[in-house]
Amino acid sequence: MLELKVRKIGNSLGVVLPKEVINRLRTGEDQPLFLVEASDGGYLITPYDPAFEKKMEKAEEIIDRYRNTLHVLAQ
Repeated sequence: MLELKVRKIGNSLGVVLPKEVINRLRTGEDQPLFLVEASDGGYLITPYDPAFEKKMEKAEEIIDRYRNTLHVLAQ
């Protein structure tokens, strides 16, 4: 477990992530991170956009439903 301190950054508040956290998240400067509310009421920080995952699930449903049509169109 790492302890992070909330710091004033301009007119906002922020936390500085240690290098090992940045490496583990495989992120860097100017890369987006997402703060996701967990089912237990806590939060998770992730580099993966949860909205993108939902869009991909919907796309897979459409591809499955119209597989034959897409195959014909691809020729």
